[in-house]
Amino acid sequence: MKILKIQTLRGPNYWSIRYHKLIVVRLDLEDLADRPSDSITGFYEGLVATLPSLDDHFCSPGHQGGFLKRVRNGTMMGHIVEHVALELQTLVGLELGFGRTRETSSPGTYQVVFEYKDERAGRYAARAAVRLCRSIVDTGHYPEADLKQDLEDLAEILGEAPLGPSTESIVLEAESRRIPWSVVPVRSMIQFGYGIYQRRIQATQTDSTGILGVELACDKEGTKNILGNFGIPVPRGTVITYFDELENAIAEVGGYPIVIKPLDGNHGRGITLDIRNWLEAEEAYDAAQEAAKNRGVIIEHYYTGRDHRVLVVGGKVVAVAERVPAHVVGNGQSTIEELIEETNRDPRRGDGHTNVLTKIHADRTTWQLLERKGYTLQTVLHEGEICHLRATANLSTGGIAIDRTDEIHPENLWLAQRIVKIIGLDIAGIDIVTDDISRPLRENNGVVVEVNAAPGFRMHVSPSVGQARNVAAPVIDLLYPPGSPSRIPIISITGTNGKTTTTRLIAHLFKQTGQVTGYTTTDGTYIGDHLVEAGDNTGPQSANLILNDPTVEVAVLETARGGILRSGLAFDRSDVGVVLNVAADHLGLGDIDTVEQMAHLKSVVAEAVNPNGYAVLNAEDDRVVAMAERTPAQVAYFSLDPQNPIVKAHTEKGGLAAVYEDGFITLIKGTWIARVQEAARCPITFGGRAPFMIANALAATVAAFAQGVEVEAIRQGLLTFTSSSQQTPGRMNLFNLGSYHALVDYAHNAASYEALGQFVRNWPGQRIGVVGGPGDRRDEDFVNLGKLSVDIFDRIVVKEDDDTRGRPRGDAAHHIKEGIRAAKPEADYDTILDESTAIETTLDQAPAGSLVVILPESVSRAISLIQARNPIDETPETAKPVAQS
Repeated sequence: MKILKIQTLRGPNYWSIRYHKLIVVRLDLEDLADRPSDSITGFYEGLVATLPSLDDHFCSPGHQGGFLKRVRNGTMMGHIVEHVALELQTLVGLELGFGRTRETSSPGTYQVVFEYKDERAGRYAARAAVRLCRSIVDTGHYPEADLKQDLEDLAEILGEAPLGPSTESIVLEAESRRIPWSVVPVRSMIQFGYGIYQRRIQATQTDSTGILGVELACDKEGTKNILGNFGIPVPRGTVITYFDELENAIAEVGGYPIVIKPLDGNHGRGITLDIRNWLEAEEAYDAAQEAAKNRGVIIEHYYTGRDHRVLVVGGKVVAVAERVPAHVVGNGQSTIEELIEETNRDPRRGDGHTNVLTKIHADRTTWQLLERKGYTLQTVLHEGEICHLRATANLSTGGIAIDRTDEIHPENLWLAQRIVKIIGLDIAGIDIVTDDISRPLRENNGVVVEVNAAPGFRMHVSPSVGQARNVAAPVIDLLYPPGSPSRIPIISITGTNGKTTTTRLIAHLFKQTGQVTGYTTTDGTYIGDHLVEAGDNTGPQSANLILNDPTVEVAVLETARGGILRSGLAFDRSDVGVVLNVAADHLGLGDIDTVEQMAHLKSVVAEAVNPNGYAVLNAEDDRVVAMAERTPAQVAYFSLDPQNPIVKAHTEKGGLAAVYEDGFITLIKGTWIARVQEAARCPITFGGRAPFMIANALAATVAAFAQGVEVEAIRQGLLTFTSSSQQTPGRMNLFNLGSYHALVDYAHNAASYEALGQFVRNWPGQRIGVVGGPGDRRDEDFVNLGKLSVDIFDRIVVKEDDDTRGRPRGDAAHHIKEGIRAAKPEADYDTILDESTAIETTLDQAPAGSLVVILPESVSRAISLIQARNPIDETPETAKPVAQS
C-alpha cells in the first residue's frame, strides 16, 4: 500500500460540483475484499479498536454503523482510507463528510477523494490514513501514541492556519452570501469578489480604511489629544522619551496609581496597570520601552473600572464586550499554579488566536500582581476567591469576554459613533473604562482609553459569556452594500475542438459593448487588446489571473480537460457555460479512457452554471445534449441544421437557440427570430465554406446574446473578427503566397482533422498536408490520423513533434504511416521528422494552385516560416475561390 500522488482540487471538478475543496490521493493497494476472511476480521477489529468513532459513519447503507458493516464484509481499501482521512479531520474539530473511491484503469490503483477545509491538514490526513491502514494490515493495530501524535500534528497545522478568527468570520459571512474570495499571497490580505467588483481586507482593515485614521489610531497620545479637544473624556497623561522624565510625568498626571504603556503598542504588549510605587514604575517603564517601536512611553493616571471594547463598523456600534483579565477562582484546596493548569484544560483554550480562549501563561506581570498580594504560584486560594493574573484584559493573554451589546447606554453609543468619525476609521474598536457601560461615562468618571484600527472580532464572535454577535455581517455590508454586485460575468468554454476560436470570438463580441474583457486561450492570457502572459493558459491559474484583475469587467475563459482534472475550475459558478463537442482525444490520460468519461469531465462546465445563467450546448452531439439533464441552468442550443429536432422542440417551448438558416446565423427564442448576420460575410467562415467555423460562430453568438450583448453588437463583431494569425493564431490561418496558398491549423485529433477536411477537400488544386500529432496519444489514434489524412490530402508529409512526450523518436510517425498504408497502399507520402524542415521543404516544392496545410506542434514557428516568404495577404475574403460541394 503506497501513495503514488496527492493533488488538491479547489473548485467544481470531475468528482463533484457541490464540494469545492477536495484532496485526491492516487493509491497502489490491495483490496480488503481480496484477503482471507480471517484477515478481514482481524483488520476490522484493529480498525474499530483504533477509531471507534467510525461507527458514526453511515456510508452507502444509510444508517449508523453502515461503513463498518461494509468493512466487516470486505470493501476496497481505498474506501477505508477515505473514511479514515475524514474521521481524523473530524476528531480535530473539522466537520467533513464527502468522499469517493474509484478504481482506475490500472489494476490495483485507486483514486481516493475526500473533502478538506485546510489544505495542509487534508494532505496530512491522507498520509496519516494510509499509515494507519497499512499498520493495521501488517500488525493488527495502530499504536495509540502514533494516533495521538497524528491528532496533535493536525491540531497544530490548524493552529497555524493563515486565517485568524477575525478574518475567518468575515470569510464565512462572504461564503454564506456566495461572494467569492481568495488569499492574496502578500501581507495576509484576502480578496473578495471578481474583476472590477473586487474588494480587499487585511485582518479587519478594508481597502477603504483611511491611512490617516490608522496612523492616528496607532499614535495613542495623538488620539487622546484630539479626542480631548472634541470634549471626549480621556485619561490624564503625558508622553516621555527618557527615564529621567518619569518622576515629573507621574506628578503631572496626579500621582499614583498610574498606567505605563508604549506609545505605539498593540495587543496589550508592554502595558502595566495600577502602578502604586516607584519600583513598580521603573519596571513598567523598562517593559514599555522594550515593546515600543520608537522611544515614546505614555504615562497616564489609572482609572478604576471595568474594561469594555465597543466595536464600530461603518459608523454604527455593532457589538460591546466587557473584557475580564486572566484569572483563577479558588476552591480552598488547589494552588494557583494548579488552578492555572485546570483552567488551561478547558477545550476552548489554546495557544494563539485560533481558539475561542487563549491559555494562561505566567509572566512578569503575573509575578508582580501576586507579589502585591503576598502570594506565589503555590498559594492556595480560599473558596470563591478571585486572583487576577494579568492587569490587562486582552483575550490574547488569557482574558475572557462578556457580551454587553444590549446594555450600552444610548449616550455612550452616540459617543462611540462620534469618536470613529473624529478619528476617521470605517472599522474601529474603542476601549472604554467604566464601572457601568449602561450609564453615561460622565456620570461615573468613565474614560475612553484607546481607539484601535483593525480590532479583533474573537471576543464578539465567541464571547465567553453572553450572546455571540455576527460582527462580520456589517463588514460585508460595508464592502458590498445590499444590491451591489461582487461578481463579473463569467463565460466558460470547453469542447474537444473549436475552444480557442470560440473563446476569442466571444471575447471579441463583448468588446463591442465597450467592456474590458479578459480571456484565456491555448496561446495566452489577454486583457482587452493586450497579451498579459503567453502560453497554453486554459487552467485555473490563468483564469484566476483574469478574475482577480481589478480592470476586468467580463471574463471569457477557455476551459480545457487538463485543468479540470488537475485543479478543478477556478470559480464556483459561471454565467454561461459553452460545450462545443466531445470527441475521442486525450484518451488514456488522467484515467479518462472513454469518450463517455470525457463527456462526464467536460460536463463540469455545464453543471457549474448558476440557475439564472445558460448552458450553451451543441444540439448535434448526443453526449453534449445529454448534459441538459445535469445542468441547473437554462439551456440554449446551437446547430447547423435549422430542422434539428432537439432545437425545434426546445424553441417551441420558448427556449433559446442559434441555427444556420438560409445562409444566416440566426437567433430563435420561442416565436422570436433574428437574422444576425449572413455567414458568408463573416471572415472566419471563409465565405461560408468552413462549416465547423460557422458552428463556432453560432455558439459564440448565442452565448453572447444569453449574457445580454445586443444583436447589433454581435452583428458588428461577426463582421470584424478574422481567422488571422493575429486574432486566432493556429486556427485556420490562410496565407496567399502568390502561386499557391498555405493554411496553418492546430488540428491534432480525429475530430479536428475531419472538420478541417470539410474545407480542404473543396480546394480545386492539389492538397498537400504536413501532418503529425502530440506524442501522448494512443497508437490507434495515430493510425486513425493517417487514415484520415489520406481522405483529405493528395500528398502527405509526415513529421513529428520536437517534444515526443515520452515516445521513441519516429514512433508516432511510424503509426501515422501505418494508417496511411492501411487506407491507401499507393498513397503519395513522405517522411521528414523535423517539423521546420518538413514545412520548408513542402513550401519549396508546392506546385501552382496548391494548398499546403500545416498542422504544427509550434504554431508560432510555422507562421514565422510562412511570413518569411512575404505572403500577399491573410484575408479569407481574398482567398482563391473553391468549388462548392
